[in-house]
Amino acid sequence: MARLYVPKRAMVIAAHPDDIEFSCAGTVARWIREGAQVCYVLCTSGDVGIAEAGMTRARAAEIREAEQREAAAIIGVQEVVFLREPDGLLEPTIALRKKLVREIRRFKPDTVVCGDPQELWSGDGYINHPDHRAAALAAIDAVFPAAGQPNLFEELAEEGLSAHKVYKVYVITWERGANQTYVDITSTIDLKIAALKAHKSQMGNWDPTESIKAWAAERAKGLEIEYAESFRVITFADAAPKAESPAAHAAESVTAASATGD
Repeated sequence: MARLYVPKRAMVIAAHPDDIEFSCAGTVARWIREGAQVCYVLCTSGDVGIAEAGMTRARAAEIREAEQREAAAIIGVQEVVFLREPDGLLEPTIALRKKLVREIRRFKPDTVVCGDPQELWSGDGYINHPDHRAAALAAIDAVFPAAGQPNLFEELAEEGLSAHKVYKVYVITWERGANQTYVDITSTIDLKIAALKAHKSQMGNWDPTESIKAWAAERAKGLEIEYAESFRVITFADAAPKAESPAAHAAESVTAASATGD
């Protein structure tokens, strides 16, 4: 396995509470252990996600936001932002893009993690939630070109927020394939599972341990590691941190292309 890329500041953008724990919390935990600062941005509060008699959307939002904060704390994430867009009705609007640009310009991440807006099917038993696709598309459009273009949403400068270019985008993938980067989460998979269990309103009586480990083991096949998460990584060379050498950038590109690195 190649060396672990560790961002200084990373932002994870997702649609609902628990999306991050299912998808990339093991990687986030590894980054934090190496000194990264991480911010979660949740587009919705999952307010239609508790199907219980008498449950209101307002109460569901309170429950799920509390669960997300607990899950983030388990991983070591100190900042969680809720945009409170309507759950189940999320759209990649210009208004949502602006909200995400605001958060990117405020936090100034060098790396953004998000879903894949083109992910519609996953095998024969799952259709990707439209909110997931909307959040992913809005995130990518906010990263490029909007966040780094000073003449887009230039009114944000009145809030003291200047243009900011993101260096890398980690796009979450769910199936093995070429041109992917694999992160070894063997040392953090228990944290990932513990964080997922914090979403008690979603877990019910289900213990996710076996499934999470099976999925991560499938991702790690052939990599001489036990558990992995996988990503398609896009690197914007013109936004490279000053300390980043051209040689290091090239090495990471080979790692992603060969689909063997972390």
